[in-house]
Amino acid sequence: MFNYSKRLFYPIHVEREDPAFAKLLIEHYSGIDGELSSALQYFHQRYFISNRHIRELLGIITAEEFGHMELISVAVSKLGGPPLTLLNAQDALREIKHNDQSFDLNKLLQMDIQSETRAIRLYKQLLELTNDVNMKKMIKFLIGREDVHKYLLKKAQRLVRENGTPEEFNELIYDYKMSLQVLK
Repeated sequence: MFNYSKRLFYPIHVEREDPAFAKLLIEHYSGIDGELSSALQYFHQRYFISNRHIRELLGIITAEEFGHMELISVAVSKLGGPPLTLLNAQDALREIKHNDQSFDLNKLLQMDIQSETRAIRLYKQLLELTNDVNMKKMIKFLIGREDVHKYLLKKAQRLVRENGTPEEFNELIYDYKMSLQVLK
């Protein structure tokens, strides 16, 4: 299911080291609304979903969230931040218990949409905390990708509510793949 590519989703450059900003980025790596949380949430939910298209969508978004973790880890390193662990900014270990254990597909998708919304909000806050043009570009890239995830999750939720056809559900995967075309 998962593939590894040596090439990052987005090239990481920094103007100068900024350990204080690097520490803020760590929250997006392993914090409650960080990339690890999203990846674990989506990965876990896949096993409770019978709709194969939504299951596949969550799988590919999971893989991308791990890619976002890699971007953040490279940025933290280049900014001169501390070695990464699975601790958040408050030095608390990330626990799987934070993920809701619902089996209701609409509820799961709503939680996922809310998760993407929180991630976008946190990334926007980070934009105000750095003057590094390259970090701003990376953060805007991540906001854009989270927006894509949010759009697709909303579309999936709408299709579930409206009893969408298999062709309509298949468009979720097509739309995701098309969103990657701008990255090449």
